[in-house]
Amino acid sequence: MTAIDPTAHLTAEQIEELGRELDAIRDAVIADRGEKDAAYIRKVISAQRKLELASRGVLLFSLFPPAWVIGTAGLSVAKIMDNMEIGHNILHGQWDWMRDPKIHSTTWEWDHVSPADQWKHSHNELHHTYTNVIGKDNDLGYGIMRVDEDQKWHPFHLGQPLWNFINACFFEYGIAAYDLELGKNLHKRRRKNPEFRERAKAVGRKIRKQVLKDYVIHPLLSGPSFLPTLAATFTANLVRNIWSHSVIMCGHFPEGVQVFERRSIRGETRGQWYLRQMMGSANISGSKAMHFMTGNLSHQIEHHLFPDLPSNRYAEVAVKVRALFEKYELEYVTGPLPKQVFSAWHKVVRLSLPNKKTKVRTPDREQELVAA
Repeated sequence: MTAIDPTAHLTAEQIEELGRELDAIRDAVIADRGEKDAAYIRKVISAQRKLELASRGVLLFSLFPPAWVIGTAGLSVAKIMDNMEIGHNILHGQWDWMRDPKIHSTTWEWDHVSPADQWKHSHNELHHTYTNVIGKDNDLGYGIMRVDEDQKWHPFHLGQPLWNFINACFFEYGIAAYDLELGKNLHKRRRKNPEFRERAKAVGRKIRKQVLKDYVIHPLLSGPSFLPTLAATFTANLVRNIWSHSVIMCGHFPEGVQVFERRSIRGETRGQWYLRQMMGSANISGSKAMHFMTGNLSHQIEHHLFPDLPSNRYAEVAVKVRALFEKYELEYVTGPLPKQVFSAWHKVVRLSLPNKKTKVRTPDREQELVAA
């Protein structure tokens, strides 16, 4: 919620025209989807499964340091592929048009402790609908961080760099927690809610399944390499968690990305929704390998504009989207990964401290910001 609105120069008519131009970009890709796209996702799934199988095979001999390093690196990449380019995008419905029951948002389950159906609700229905709206978008600060100067500061916020680091290391568990909206549901009366209890049991079952697979079955299969395989699996999960957390932070938290109050989206039009996605997201520049390993979330702006388009098409879409940013004199926030990571963490630290811009809200104003 910057003091100067970077979109103030746009008229209502221009915003709606922008929306129509973005609709045209989306419609063109939808009309052009075909076998080449289907072959892409099938190839990626096949490569991921082969890499994971080969890596776990190498870890059978992880008593030997070279085998441990190779197996751990391969498993880390396989887990990143499963979560980012495959799971995240399939669960968005990007490949539902193929009508393949094995590669469909209603049937896919991923290598993650958060059940797919719960993640789809918190991510697809809430995060992508209410992108960067304080109090509505759980992905914005994950419910544990101060994300804007206008938010009231509390001493608790001093620890947010630490909370953010811990969340990065165990990110899949953090996602499961805010999929459950655990913070507000810890109250005794809420914990007894049958719907919450059922969702919590589903998370518990998924965690047990993941722990059994990663930390019991596969290490046991390694026989004398049990402990090295156990360590390798923990390391691979840690790498995957920190990587995915970093990509998401870079997509929504660097300097230049806008956040919004709830009142700002009342009566929001299609064009205004598009504009909020543009101003509430940031990209990561880099090679094709970088884009692939981020699940093409390095094209976060394009993903938020068109979350259901196949991820392999974001690079071509980005050229047209960036041209619209220039046409309408808007800032296209992008940069290489180190720059975006530094920018996001700098913001985390900066907002953990009170500053001269911090406003003390009146009770009425505070209620307006936090009311559902």
